[in-house]
Amino acid sequence: MTYVMLVGSDVALLEGLAQSLSGLGHRPLVTPTLSDARELAMDLPPLILVVDRALASVAGTEMLAISIASGGARILYRAAAMPPAPLFPALQRAVLADLTLPLERHRLAALVQSISDRAKATGRAPRQTPPERRAE
Repeated sequence: MTYVMLVGSDVALLEGLAQSLSGLGHRPLVTPTLSDARELAMDLPPLILVVDRALASVAGTEMLAISIASGGARILYRAAAMPPAPLFPALQRAVLADLTLPLERHRLAALVQSISDRAKATGRAPRQTPPERRAE
């Protein structure tokens, strides 16, 4: 199960993506702001961070400050009707993909699966300990 954090203000789009990713066996979480995402990532860093490109354009350094799990990736998205917002070079280098959603939702699902498989193959995926074996 891959932990995916979706960050942006388009609630309908993000909830639809969350339902699709959940149906594929991943564990999505939707949050509206980068500061909320950073707080949530302190406790459990996501393997994949998906952020609205306009939000990242305004606060790119804040996006880079959000911790992700080892072997994870940052992905940007924008709505099809929106022109691409400018990004500073360090942010451009830090993202794996820049998608137009919902048009490329299948590409997002494939990227999430690929990153998850890579993390498992390299031993970087979080281990799922059964409840009966957890220390209390």
